[in-house]
Amino acid sequence: MGIVKISDALHDDVRKTSAVMERSINSQAEFWMKVGRLAEQNPKLTYDQIIELEMRSQNVSSVRLVSE
Repeated sequence: MGIVKISDALHDDVRKTSAVMERSINSQAEFWMKVGRLAEQNPKLTYDQIIELEMRSQNVSSVRLVSE
């Protein structure tokens, strides 16, 4: 495991978000980095499509909610 230096402001955002998402600070940062990398590699995909593909790659079925 290596050390990644980030700004205090970004670290604060990661810390707050990790509490809401019930992830460790490191897990939240890793999630954001992974999604960001996938978004750069697949610029035509939306966030939802990226998450859906990752869920499928782990054989997790997703639940679609209808808001109307």
